[in-house]
Amino acid sequence: MAVRKSFSIFVTIVIVSIMGVLFFSIDSETFGILKNADKGLLSLALLLVVCGWGLDCLKFITLARAAGEHISFKKTLPVVWINYFGSAITPMQSGGGPFQIYMLYKNGICVGKSVAITLVRTIQVILLLALVVPFAIIQEPEFLFQHHVVKWFVLYAAIFIVAATSFITISVVRPRWIKYISSGFLVKMRRSSFIVKPRVLVSMARRINAEIDTYNENIRQFLSAGKFWLLISLLVAIAHLCVYLSIMPVLILAAGFNVEFFQCILVEALLLFLLYFVPTPGGSGAAEGGAAAIFALFVPWNLAGVLAVIWRVISEYTGVALGTVIAVRLLGWGGADEVMKEEDGKLGYDNQQTDSSDCV
Repeated sequence: MAVRKSFSIFVTIVIVSIMGVLFFSIDSETFGILKNADKGLLSLALLLVVCGWGLDCLKFITLARAAGEHISFKKTLPVVWINYFGSAITPMQSGGGPFQIYMLYKNGICVGKSVAITLVRTIQVILLLALVVPFAIIQEPEFLFQHHVVKWFVLYAAIFIVAATSFITISVVRPRWIKYISSGFLVKMRRSSFIVKPRVLVSMARRINAEIDTYNENIRQFLSAGKFWLLISLLVAIAHLCVYLSIMPVLILAAGFNVEFFQCILVEALLLFLLYFVPTPGGSGAAEGGAAAIFALFVPWNLAGVLAVIWRVISEYTGVALGTVIAVRLLGWGGADEVMKEEDGKLGYDNQQTDSSDCV
């Protein structure tokens, strides 16, 4: 699907979701409460967003150092913003990766290392969010299980933790097993007539094996020569997540309500984790509805919808807007299409192995 069309779908879903959330939540008392909101705390929420961008930049910088590369803060900031754009236009926020890889490559980091940096950054975020589940069960069992929606969040996240941990461990320790599984899947597709030509089957198998080798090679580099900077990047990732998760409780305080800070952060982390696997572009729709449900645990319903919209606007849509400006100015809509569907040339995965060999 064309990037412009995907972006239009994203914007449409966001507008409809916001209108729906506001329509079913606000009443005559809502605006009176908002007028008395603490302006200082609202400013703090905005400051936390900006601080989050800075910490996200540091994650890229430290991961680049782990891969033996250097990139400045000034050049990294557009990488952070364009990730918002790519994530917004694709299901399960998967489109951020290609744009990050493109920007890192343009800043002098070869494709193999750019892929590894992007992949490790994503794994860090998802696993940190996933680790909230066992921590939350231990610290706040009564709060979690007395809310039906939260129980489903916990169950979904727990299943993913087991699956993701097993897959990542196997992919590093026994990459051949992943190759066997992928080859078996391709053979089944051939037998089911999804893949008609044997030449296509062989080409796909070679491509998948090359990607697995490149991934494994770069992950091992992170875990050996770059382990110090990898540890620093993990600490930065934890700080970034704490800053980002603090936006929601700060907004609740700004509205004049007390909030159990720790409980709010736990439930918010579960929602963010879930949004990584929602099939709508950028998790739109589910994000607004889910945020309203979480705010409703701590504030009256007539305020929950408004706070959910404010939270999404300042924490996500500002980044999406800036990323859109960067993508359109640097690439244009046609260039963005090419980044998303590129299979050959310097950003093609078939050439990753060749590019990775130059990453010395």
